[in-house]
Amino acid sequence: MLTIFRRHKKNCSHRSKGRSYRRCQCPIAIEGFAGEKYIREALKTSDWNRATDIARKWEIDGERGQSQPVSIRDAGEKFLADARARNLAAETLKKYKALFARLNDFARRAGYELLRDLDVDSMSRFRGSWTDGARTSQKNLERLRAFCRFAQARRWITENPASELKPPKVTALPTLPYVQDEMLEIFAAAQAYRENAQSHAKLNAIRLRSLILVLRYSGLRLGDAVSLSPDRLSADDKLFLYTAKTGVPVRVKLPAYVADALRKTPMMDGRYWFRTTEAKLRTAVSRWQSRLSALSKTAGIHIHAHRFRDTFAVELLLSGVPLERVSVLLGHQSVRISERHYAPWVHARQEQLERDVAASWCNDHFLQMQTNHTQDTREESERPN
Repeated sequence: MLTIFRRHKKNCSHRSKGRSYRRCQCPIAIEGFAGEKYIREALKTSDWNRATDIARKWEIDGERGQSQPVSIRDAGEKFLADARARNLAAETLKKYKALFARLNDFARRAGYELLRDLDVDSMSRFRGSWTDGARTSQKNLERLRAFCRFAQARRWITENPASELKPPKVTALPTLPYVQDEMLEIFAAAQAYRENAQSHAKLNAIRLRSLILVLRYSGLRLGDAVSLSPDRLSADDKLFLYTAKTGVPVRVKLPAYVADALRKTPMMDGRYWFRTTEAKLRTAVSRWQSRLSALSKTAGIHIHAHRFRDTFAVELLLSGVPLERVSVLLGHQSVRISERHYAPWVHARQEQLERDVAASWCNDHFLQMQTNHTQDTREESERPN
């Protein structure tokens, strides 16, 4: 049997009358058994009649509001439909589809059909079937949890079984920007690649060098750089990056040399410098990354597009630009993201650490004695004979 009751707020004048008192607007909770399952939770309503209807329905259904069980496949399709309605990126949708394909295959082989059949143990076995690396597994677990939260909010399941799975340990790789000598080697390799390219590859060799310049001096991701069009470069050499949530456009000033090189770059069609209108972005990105990898052999340096972005950010930080401003240029949703990747390179923070260490010496009596002794020794040695 289920019982509903008021959960009086701290400022409710009727708290002393107990939870059976109904004549206030405090939230209502429910407890008791629905079928064989014990329930105690908030109903997210203050309407007593509404709460009574919910309790009666749950008692009739024999469990927590789940009169129509949902299959695993249907739940996944409904989640994807909701994701499309939220205008999630195509790449994000593709990753969710891949996860659901694996989940459906696992459920079929294990004999599961309904979503409510998946408990913590079955989710653990599903996660155990993954052969991904630690970082990919971590991301897939986050997606699985999001899917289960979606189902839980719609009362298809009573609990989120994926929330009990602990994420894998991921070793964070340090941010590795290119040093000046490495950048010189890369540009020299790009020039040699251009000079030695066969006639049918000449134009792409020119584009490759321009792409490297853009990546280094704009901080754009490879996918965004590949989609550059001439209308994003202003006459005063400012490159449009993105529109902030406030509606204000964010631009970065390019060196004149870089801006001129970009303007002289032969376009692949009438709209883009580094891709055709018909080509899928994923395909275009893959092709340019392959060309960068090929350039690695000539330069003798591992070349990856994201390291140019790291170089852009680190050079700004070492020049004393505040992390908050660098975060805006990188397009991070939060400065915490920038801090996680680039905190060791913040020039102001390093200076503050040095001041903190120096300040701690003031309370070190031993060090003061030794310092005074050293100073006296120096003064004595500097006195003329």
